[in-house]
Amino acid sequence: MYIPAHFAITEPAELHRIVQAHPLGMLVTHGESGLDADHIPFEFDPAKGALGALTAHVARANTLWQRCPTGTPVMVVFRGAEAYISPNWYPSKHEAHRQVPTWNYEVVHAHGTLTIHDDERFVRGLVGRLTRHHEAAEPKPWKMGDSEPAFINEMLGKIVGIEIAVTSLVGKAKLSQNKELRDQQSAAEMLASRGHGELARAMQGAPR
Repeated sequence: MYIPAHFAITEPAELHRIVQAHPLGMLVTHGESGLDADHIPFEFDPAKGALGALTAHVARANTLWQRCPTGTPVMVVFRGAEAYISPNWYPSKHEAHRQVPTWNYEVVHAHGTLTIHDDERFVRGLVGRLTRHHEAAEPKPWKMGDSEPAFINEMLGKIVGIEIAVTSLVGKAKLSQNKELRDQQSAAEMLASRGHGELARAMQGAPR
């Protein structure tokens, strides 16, 4: 990924925030058939290992866990807030007409080594944690105990766990840091007015 210095995310906490706030990662693999990508919700534990660990599960019918055995190098892309930026949103454009359209975004690339966990205990614990996390805001959170044990056992048998030991975590935040402060703030205000609050807040707090 091309990262100009002024767009680089250097704080580990900010990298972790993007991964945890946008857990649907794109798992990129390369095998005998070439490049492939799977879109999977991940759990991220930044305290596990040197740079953290990502865990998830895939359908047993998905050949990923067979064609990418334990030890396979992989990359996961986590895309954060993003939106189109019109040059008309920059005050300076109306003075000199020297601005062009662009796209602002936040993204993190996690490189690591894959481990396959074809293990009922592993996937049961993973599904339990993912469920508790994503159901937390529901008035009556769903839990595995809501279903018959035989049904849950059947469902767990249809998935395989994966774990990625992170070896590199790099991020890019393109937030108009290369623009005048008035242009950056004006674009952020326009984004907020159009429902892109997360990106607007990131731009308003972006270092210059």
